[in-house]
Amino acid sequence: MRLDKYLKVSRLIKRRSVAKEISDAGRVKINGKQAKSSSQLEIGDVLDIQYGQKHIRIEVLLFKDSTKKEDAEMLYKLLEVDA
Repeated sequence: MRLDKYLKVSRLIKRRSVAKEISDAGRVKINGKQAKSSSQLEIGDVLDIQYGQKHIRIEVLLFKDSTKKEDAEMLYKLLEVDA
């Protein structure tokens, strides 16, 4: 699954356009490497996301094309949050 779509579906970022912008600005890393919005994700990848003053680290657990708000947290495991 594309990085920008995953960030939107998992509700880590509300809009896909914002996810694309953040990814292309170099504020998202996949397994420690800079990522573009079109980067493909695999199950088990670790994402580092710098969003505003927040730093979030998650592990990708599952892919879905769409989710309900309540189910979005099942798509990833939160590893670290720095606010």
